[in-house]
Amino acid sequence: MSPALDHGLPVAQPLSRGLRYHGTMYVIHCGTLVDGVREAPIDDGRVVAENGRVVDAGPADEVDVPEDAEPIDHSRETVIPGLIDAHLHLWGSRSMEPFDWLRESSELGTARATADLRTLLTAGFTTVRDVGSETGLALREAVDDGTIPGPRVFTSWRSLSQTGGHGDSHYLPYEWATGEAAGAGLADGADECRKEARKRIREGVDLIKIMTTGGVLSEKDAPDQSQFTDEEIRAFTEEAHRVGIPVASHAQGAPGIKSALRNGVDTIEHGFYIDEECLELFEETGAVFVPTLSIMHRLVTEGADHGVPEYGLEKARNARDAHWDATRRAYEAGIPIALGTDFIGPDLVPHGMNAMEAELFVEEIGMSEHEAILAGTATAAKTVAADDIGTLEEGNYADFVAFEDSPLEDISNLREPDTVYKGGEAVGL
Repeated sequence: MSPALDHGLPVAQPLSRGLRYHGTMYVIHCGTLVDGVREAPIDDGRVVAENGRVVDAGPADEVDVPEDAEPIDHSRETVIPGLIDAHLHLWGSRSMEPFDWLRESSELGTARATADLRTLLTAGFTTVRDVGSETGLALREAVDDGTIPGPRVFTSWRSLSQTGGHGDSHYLPYEWATGEAAGAGLADGADECRKEARKRIREGVDLIKIMTTGGVLSEKDAPDQSQFTDEEIRAFTEEAHRVGIPVASHAQGAPGIKSALRNGVDTIEHGFYIDEECLELFEETGAVFVPTLSIMHRLVTEGADHGVPEYGLEKARNARDAHWDATRRAYEAGIPIALGTDFIGPDLVPHGMNAMEAELFVEEIGMSEHEAILAGTATAAKTVAADDIGTLEEGNYADFVAFEDSPLEDISNLREPDTVYKGGEAVGL
């Protein structure tokens, strides 16, 4: 007998018809519930949802269930909030060769990124933070208006780099690198940085993404080289915070991390060479750390087989151990760490395998399975200007994922969701 029939409850059904059109209230019976709020998972939990939002959640004996609530049975499964990848790129790329990124049309990239969004949603990711792409704004609108299925998209649109910085296309003539097809926008001097931030705010971005150090896949700079002056960084953060959106910084070397934190940046991406002063600044500012271990792991272990340029492979190999150590020390210091992969779509770093980051948190950094899940839910939600995602509590979106094989017992089970719900609607793609 199936678990559903055994408990006298219906098999999980799409919730949209009831929630959106008839105002029906649902009660989701959970074998184990991670609500993202409590310090430990809840045995025998319940979630009550209506109109795509959580009405109540917690231990079954503490949640009042209206008599007319329709039951949904996950009573032998583990239920967690919808997962969030706090650092990815909706490029729609299928290559790790930088020149391919330039040659391929934006139309092709958008079509492929549409498929990536579908894959992300079925993998349990109900929200993503796109920190640099040409397609993010359009894809966000298409998801929001129901044209295409996908996670909630928070996007920076085009990221911002100084001339010669990590986002500059070093291998192109300068005149070509300043065109839109080259990727990141270039800005130099505080006035220009301020204006570029305002341009993005005008377009409706959800955050500003900047580069305060060099990087691995940029040809002529290095992770430990600082980029943007204090005055330039402040120009970005002042404009973003004026309209209530955060600033994310690609920051790998300690000096560039410190410059970012001292000047108001809200999230640090990568953080290869975090030192004690960096940790103190994290604590002082409350910034969130998004280490993106997954892309580093894939570059070092398989990058040579996927067309990654040799300069990128060499820099990744040189930084790998420091990156792992920095993340461990940040975790031990209690710095908030969010799940983010830096995946862009090719076979080396494909969307759909994004739960790899949680596995690395457990296997390499020392997090518990519950902590790793929180990194991909409650903590990842702190990287965007939204207070209704990441946890299952009153008023939040009813975004949650059910697992037959519990990720609390084996974090690799996070890759195999049984049912995914976004806004109370069971995803059936």
